[in-house]
Amino acid sequence: MGSHRRQAPSSGLDRGTTVAVSLLSAAAAALGAIPAVAAPHDDTRAEVDRLYAEAEKATEAYNKADERADTLRRQVNRAQDRIARQQERVNTMREALGSLAGAQYRSGGLDPSLALLFSEDPDDYLDKAAVLDRISVHQAARLKDLQTALRVLTQDRAEATETLGELEKTRKAVASHKRAVERKLAKARRLLDSLPDEERAAYDRASRSGRDGMPDLGDAAPASGRAAAAVAAARSALGKPYVWGAAGPGGFDCSGLMQWSYAQAGVSLPRTSQAQRAAGRHVPLSQARPGDLVTYRSDASHVGMYVGNGQVIHAPYPGAPVRYDPVGMMPVSAVTRV
Repeated sequence: MGSHRRQAPSSGLDRGTTVAVSLLSAAAAALGAIPAVAAPHDDTRAEVDRLYAEAEKATEAYNKADERADTLRRQVNRAQDRIARQQERVNTMREALGSLAGAQYRSGGLDPSLALLFSEDPDDYLDKAAVLDRISVHQAARLKDLQTALRVLTQDRAEATETLGELEKTRKAVASHKRAVERKLAKARRLLDSLPDEERAAYDRASRSGRDGMPDLGDAAPASGRAAAAVAAARSALGKPYVWGAAGPGGFDCSGLMQWSYAQAGVSLPRTSQAQRAAGRHVPLSQARPGDLVTYRSDASHVGMYVGNGQVIHAPYPGAPVRYDPVGMMPVSAVTRV
């Protein structure tokens, strides 16, 4: 009996423990207790990815504004050159008209009828009168030319003033986009630094797509000789750092890498990924060939170069160097053959 009494509580405890463990397991499963431990880190990584994507959009906006500023600066310089030349022409015309006016005053100060009356040599007077008449006609033509030149000068100055105003607005937009990029990248870096070492290492491994070295690129031929040269240039940039707003040769953002690579092939591409999407003929992804540009996301805020066998070369984001990645790493917007 005593032995039975000692075993009974033990048996009850086992049953209670089993029930308690079962209940706790069920509760953990229902509440997602185990995933909840990793969820903050998953959320952090997702937030880092989101910030990088937003920073890339801001980078493309910065590139577009900076390109516009360069265009406006060239327009202002050309306008200033035109204004200087036109001002010089106006000054020359004014001097010539002043000389003509002085000559007319000195030679034709008397009323023509009185000049003829007092002239000792009427024939000489008539000769002079004919010359003065020609001078007057010439003067009138020059005055008309001067008036036209002044109108052109005024218009050029007005256009230059307007362009300068637009340039100043664009400069402010460039600075604003730059600040936006810097804020987002700084926040992303702080979030990454807040992860435990093993989580940060896992993120870095994932960002490299789990691959090191050169992938098998297959045997697809480039779309053209210049495409082959662009692919060779992009490969030469492998390992170079991502630098936002940069177009090589020491560092690149995504569109900067494409622009630089094709420049080595003698082809001038626009600066932004949105403009690069429209820089050639669109082809289906299934028909992509090495050298084609692959733009991503609905707003074409990222771009890479197809290099064969389902791979692209691109500049991913800060901290990740120029590298190979699968062409389907994110939603494809378009494939453009330059």
